Amino acid sequence: MLKAFKKHIEDSFPELLDTHFIIACSGGLDSSVLVELCHQANLKFSIAHCNFRLRGKASDGDEAFVRDYAKKIEKEVFVTHFDTLGYVNQHKVSVQMAARELRYAWFEQLLKENEGTYLLTAHHANDNLETFIINLSRGTGIDGLTGIPANINDIRRPLLPFTRQELESFAEVEKMEWREDASNADAKYLRNKIRLEIIPKLNELHPIFSDNFKNTLNYLQQTETIASAYIKKLKEELFVDKGGRFEIEIAKLKELHPVSTYLHGLFSAYGFKEMDNLEALLDGLSGKQLASSSHVLVKNRDVLILTSSKESKSDAQEYLITEEEVPLNLPLNLKFSVVPERYNNTDNVIFVQKSALKYPLTVRKWKTGDYFYPIGLNRKKKLSKFFKDEKVDVLSKEKAWLLCSEGQIVWVIGMRADHRFRVEDTAQDIIKIEFT
Repeated sequence: MLKAFKKHIEDSFPELLDTHFIIACSGGLDSSVLVELCHQANLKFSIAHCNFRLRGKASDGDEAFVRDYAKKIEKEVFVTHFDTLGYVNQHKVSVQMAARELRYAWFEQLLKENEGTYLLTAHHANDNLETFIINLSRGTGIDGLTGIPANINDIRRPLLPFTRQELESFAEVEKMEWREDASNADAKYLRNKIRLEIIPKLNELHPIFSDNFKNTLNYLQQTETIASAYIKKLKEELFVDKGGRFEIEIAKLKELHPVSTYLHGLFSAYGFKEMDNLEALLDGLSGKQLASSSHVLVKNRDVLILTSSKESKSDAQEYLITEEEVPLNLPLNLKFSVVPERYNNTDNVIFVQKSALKYPLTVRKWKTGDYFYPIGLNRKKKLSKFFKDEKVDVLSKEKAWLLCSEGQIVWVIGMRADHRFRVEDTAQDIIKIEFT
């Protein structure tokens, strides 16, 4: 196995050959074999061990075993202790989830403290099969059936091609010692139940089931790679960047078949998982929206608008502008300057009569009932009607800011100035206001 392991490192993880890395080691068979393989391959590494304090003296025994093993092979060892049950009670999660969140948070900290290094975990082929069955039972797309990633960020998993049986054979030949966790034999945990009851039955059905599964997983990974490349190309065609947000034509989405599968591929990365709701949004009323934990998707007439939740949130604060200076804490950049003559207004530059402005000016969000006199129209118009006529989408309305003087709108910033503040032909003092 050592020969196959070294070749696998050379072919798939060349970055580990000349780089110091950290191995997560519990003291169990899998991680102990990983440490021994890396040691015999003359790779440069340290060891990291988590004591979750869940099994009393047994947990302390695991820690002592890892410390002694590290000392024997002359490797640095990092050890941390967790109040796992306290975390469970505080965050209302399972013991398994608590242990996972705690250890990966610590691993991330270790990687930051040891910049430029990698963390290795001992996941192997049987872990891949267990994960596949768990995801299959819960219902998943192809991305949930491609197994545990061998590379993700700074984490590497070099044992994925090897079965548990191969690890046991290596340990037996090398006369290795390791620690057994009694909880691994408890079938009340889903993963243990799959390992102890379901997988043995599958192996009974076919003597080379494990090999066949590895081949199937490889095919699925290749298929997922092809599908991901196509979805990426499709996104580049459909998702039109509009300055920090994307607009997607609904008609083009409806041309895709099967539409639910395409919607999953296009939007699941943004946290949208319910395809029925996404399909309904395509035919929903303008202004209808869906929210995920990170993004908002809004139907605006013939397009969907995708933006991050942070971008879509409104800010209800008001900001004052004195005549002396524009404050630096404005949510947008405005520049005021006195100029000798006026030019035509644009969306981002307006000219106003200085004498018409009453300081302090206010910059605020719009609200229901707001009205102004759009320049060139010279009659009152509700801001909501203005937005509708100008086909301003829902998210842009939420982000719209107003420049006001004594309660009167001077400028719907970036859109239209107010007629009441226009520059007369005989004006001497002219203020130029720029929005950048």
